[in-house]
Amino acid sequence: MLIRVVCAVKDKKLYADLEKRLSNFDVQLKMCGRQKSPWQDLVRSCADVFVVSKSLIPKPIESSVGMLNNLPEKPTTIILHDRESSEEHANLLASGADVVLYAGISLDSLIEAIESTLESRRQFYFIDRFDQRGRIKPKLSDFISNSEEMQMFLDEVQQIVTTDSTLLLLGETGVGKEHLSKAIHGESHRSQGPFIAINMAAIPEQLMESELFGHEQGAFTGAVRSRRGAFELAHGGTIFLDEIGEMPMHMQSKLLRVLQDFEFAPVGGETPIWVDVRVIAATNKDLEQEISKGNFRQDLYYRLGVITLTLPPLRKRQEDIPVLANHFLNVYNKKIGREIHRFSRIAMEALCHYGWPGNIRELINVIERAIILCKSDTISLNDLPSTFQGNLLESNNLQNVNGLDMSSWKNHTLSEVKDQVLDYVEKKYLELILEKVGGKVGKAAQIAGIHPRGLYGKMKKLGLDKSSFKPRNN
Repeated sequence: MLIRVVCAVKDKKLYADLEKRLSNFDVQLKMCGRQKSPWQDLVRSCADVFVVSKSLIPKPIESSVGMLNNLPEKPTTIILHDRESSEEHANLLASGADVVLYAGISLDSLIEAIESTLESRRQFYFIDRFDQRGRIKPKLSDFISNSEEMQMFLDEVQQIVTTDSTLLLLGETGVGKEHLSKAIHGESHRSQGPFIAINMAAIPEQLMESELFGHEQGAFTGAVRSRRGAFELAHGGTIFLDEIGEMPMHMQSKLLRVLQDFEFAPVGGETPIWVDVRVIAATNKDLEQEISKGNFRQDLYYRLGVITLTLPPLRKRQEDIPVLANHFLNVYNKKIGREIHRFSRIAMEALCHYGWPGNIRELINVIERAIILCKSDTISLNDLPSTFQGNLLESNNLQNVNGLDMSSWKNHTLSEVKDQVLDYVEKKYLELILEKVGGKVGKAAQIAGIHPRGLYGKMKKLGLDKSSFKPRNN
């Protein structure tokens, strides 16, 4: 993030020297001491670091410093004192100041002390953003796949991780575009910097420019404080612009200008800000179709799509569903505090035959729901939404099942074909019932409306073992 340093100092020469020395320190420096009472502008400046002369702090000093410490940015406060008094310095530190410096020391020593504080602020930001949330960072290995199409996609991703080129991610809703962008960021040379995600569809049109580029105090009605935008927050890292296809046309032209040289002015501001960011954009829309409709700028499309990648939907890599399902089972077992050990064979078959219009996001939601509703250590078909039960029966029609060799029917009589189909239907039906009752033959026979001995006979004929339907206790 680009660190904002706001100064309210009596010595104008000191400010000029700070501006000169800190210009190579990757900070944005602002002066608030030109007017008679700079305090309100100081408080509303949205700064990370304050450098303020003690004589400009309103009394009581404890309350004023406390006001700075309670700002949303959790700023670092450096107070310049015109007297070399250890007692007064200690009192200021006790009031909540982070650093107290004697303004009479040499300029080099003073600026070195401020530079040291700025470096500490960078470390504070890094720890606060990445370590304290306790979340596992996304990584490219999360996308390891048995699907040939997905493996080809990941090979392309590996080639662009180390670059700074603008990237456009395409794919249906829920395929994991933001997760992938975080993984790319996390394995790039920008991983030490911030990752800032902005959803274009979630921002009101009138606020979008301020969200992206920030605003100055008084830029519009209600702007009582300055505010940093997403591009400034992402300095040194990556900005992820999700649902880029929802961006209105007037903002597309402004974004295009920023992508030319990564320089912009906040709303109501005059001084341009330069940032070093990598831009990753994503959409589930067909942008070429949106261009033909006049809803998206063609030049912005080319600028964003220096590299374009399309994430395959889950239905095109069904061989990955068992691995993904078991992975999310383990994740949500820990999160919810359950000990669900596995999916039943029929439940997994239902997951694999489903079309997944919501992709990975829908899979996660279905598994979380199943873990909450499951009453044993095995997720059964009954723990899945009713859609899956109907879908399984539909997918197991005579055109798609492996249990029927329809190519051989022409060599059999009608009676023989009927017997083959009946055996298959009976086996599927009994598997569903036995799964439901956990392998209890008596209950299964009652539901099926046949005698338990008759059920045993059918199970033996069809190769069904009741023990394979019983919940497992580890």
